[in-house]
Amino acid sequence: MRILKIVNRVIIGLLFIFSGVVKAIDPLGSAYKFHDYFQAFHIGFLNSLSIILAILMCTAEFISGFSVLTGIRQKTGILGSLILMIIFTPLTFILALTNPVSDCGCFGDAIHLTNWQTFGKNVILISLTLVLFVRRKEVKQLFSTLTEWIIISIVIALFILFSLANLRYLPAIDFLPYKTGVKIAEKMIVPDGVPADTYNTTFIYEKDGIKKEFSISNYPANDTSWKFVEQKSVLLKKGYQPPIHDFSIASLNGVDITNDVLSHSGYSVLMITKKLAEAKNNRLEEGYKLGKFCHEKGIDFYILTASGTDEAKSINNGLGFYSVDETTLKTIVRSNPGYILMKDGIIIGKWSWANLPDKKWFNNHLMKSASNDK
Repeated sequence: MRILKIVNRVIIGLLFIFSGVVKAIDPLGSAYKFHDYFQAFHIGFLNSLSIILAILMCTAEFISGFSVLTGIRQKTGILGSLILMIIFTPLTFILALTNPVSDCGCFGDAIHLTNWQTFGKNVILISLTLVLFVRRKEVKQLFSTLTEWIIISIVIALFILFSLANLRYLPAIDFLPYKTGVKIAEKMIVPDGVPADTYNTTFIYEKDGIKKEFSISNYPANDTSWKFVEQKSVLLKKGYQPPIHDFSIASLNGVDITNDVLSHSGYSVLMITKKLAEAKNNRLEEGYKLGKFCHEKGIDFYILTASGTDEAKSINNGLGFYSVDETTLKTIVRSNPGYILMKDGIIIGKWSWANLPDKKWFNNHLMKSASNDK
């Protein structure tokens, strides 16, 4: 029984620590997931709390795992782990049944699980946690109560600072497909022979006021007495999807320039602002100044946004604004605004508004590199 208890502590501790850390690395991604849940359950009025809840949740997970694994305030950690599992196990069961959001986000973007896989994981975890909870009276305190609470408080403070740093300066580890070193066009390729999506397609026809459902093998194609009503397609099995499958850039007039951007052999700077109205004006102005500098130096500069065409055109500052899907922009960079530097379609630099290099850096590095390429 003692060995089982130790194994349970290690499993629960490591999983909760891992779950908390990967969420803290990308707190904005967790906030987007909260937003998806709020929309799915029609409680969008909570959207403004998304980032706060994201940081609180990852901190609760991490500190629970830390306490269980290290033995510092272990009883508190066991109770915290059990409370989290009591909340999330039935919730993930509901998600598995209804599937309003395809990925629960329990491990951020580091590991993707289906809702049923997540529910199965939680059933195992709550069982292990209950074993520890039942035997919690056997737990021995390592240090004095005051010392343990001081240690826990310091760990919590450091962990929250870590989360806030990732929020401000971009994730310390980039789990997204648009990471530095990626050639975007290559990540959009669908290899030959990979499985495609499998659908069950049925057809609804009507005759004499009676509707009937047919399969693709027996629908009345040549019987004019039947009137076609609608077609239904249900996804049975998801096929291969390339890591990047939704990257498309269009001018405000609707002209697709995706290939032009990806095939450009020189340097390009992409300023990413998912919604212009949601970004602070001083941060946007810094980006606009960089854009004008890039134009002077012959460096392509694109402002990618999901804001409406009229809003983008109203700025009229001489820079090029282009339309991109909002979800794609959120995936490219976790910042508003954020920036990526490309050459030959390869991402060679990625920054948030907070650590964007100044114009001098761009001038020294890009001009020097351009000279060496000649």
